[in-house]
Amino acid sequence: MSRVEDFLSATEEQEVVEAILKAEKNTSGEIRVHIEGHTRKDHYERAKEVFHLLKMDNTKQENGVLIYVAVTDKKFVICGDKGIDKVVPKDFWQTTRNSIQTHFEKGAFKDGLVAGVLKAGEELRSHFPWQSDDTNELSNEISKG
Repeated sequence: MSRVEDFLSATEEQEVVEAILKAEKNTSGEIRVHIEGHTRKDHYERAKEVFHLLKMDNTKQENGVLIYVAVTDKKFVICGDKGIDKVVPKDFWQTTRNSIQTHFEKGAFKDGLVAGVLKAGEELRSHFPWQSDDTNELSNEISKG
């Protein structure tokens, strides 16, 4: 198995998906997780590229959030769409990043992703609360590259 396949077990992946579903119940924001082994690009630039490939920049309110993980590189990035960037402070993702980092440093990758997803959902709720006419615009499954 590759390092990407070994990063989370099937059960752990399902727990991350359940966290996404829970987080999205309180916000119109869309949250995705993407895991790949390595990139030769700058990690933030690669995350933005994946964001586009996953069509996360096509949401109605431009409020998609991607948690990108490069397993072999031991790097992760949180990036949000321009609708989020327009209304939040510059350090908006720092608490979410800290939640993930604390767990990742202990090797608790699933716990880090769950904590990050739930924290991102909390942060999004204040700026993009769930509305009765909201639809789930993006898949909640973890994508892999």
